[in-house]
Amino acid sequence: MSAVPTRWAAFAAAIALTATSCAGATRAPNQPVAAATGAPATRSPEPVPSTAPPSPGVTSSPADLEATYRARLDSARMRFTPADVHFMTGMIGHHAQALVMAGMAPTHGASASIRTLCARIINSQQDEIATMQRWLRERAQPVPEVHIEGTMVMLHGVAHDMTMPMPGMLTPAQLQELDAASGPAFDQLFLKYMIQHHRGAVTMVHDLFAADGAGQDEAVFKFASDVQVDQTTEVARMERMLSALPDGGGAP
Repeated sequence: MSAVPTRWAAFAAAIALTATSCAGATRAPNQPVAAATGAPATRSPEPVPSTAPPSPGVTSSPADLEATYRARLDSARMRFTPADVHFMTGMIGHHAQALVMAGMAPTHGASASIRTLCARIINSQQDEIATMQRWLRERAQPVPEVHIEGTMVMLHGVAHDMTMPMPGMLTPAQLQELDAASGPAFDQLFLKYMIQHHRGAVTMVHDLFAADGAGQDEAVFKFASDVQVDQTTEVARMERMLSALPDGGGAP
């Protein structure tokens, strides 16, 4: 049997404490009650059997508590909106283009610091793509499968309107420009365009939270909030790197 989640262990302890308190506060049948004025003790009235049904969800079995917890998790998965689906689907394509950009570093003469940055971007965004695909799959939504050919990103398995470029994504001409650069020129252009790309991801988060009813799903809220914090932090780091380049980088 799997362990009951901490929150439900606390819930069970609270239930047990409540039951003990109630038991201590209930007099046994026919127990004498002494009057404060010294009058002869009288017997308490016979208790009236309760006809109220047991409180729903109050159980003493760890297995029952865990089953209730799992059922509520399943119910929570149903509280999502089309805006949530659009955000998760669109962000998969957005992250996929970042993989294309970062993947150029080893073959385009990037500096050591840029290669380190690109490796970090690849690791984090691959993991996040898997997280978003799992979220969609668990809610029986179409799951984009990412296919990369050169500088082109294709998402299979979703409607065409879900594959349209998201805010901040590079145009085909910008991708070709980046692909044609090498050495210090690549470093400068990569930072410039990845800053643009990350800012677009932050815009997507703002658009999500501005949509009526969106972002209420716990997983969506946490993921989107993490994207906003991480991408904003990385933009600041890349701006410093860009400014430190020999020609000042021409930071946007």
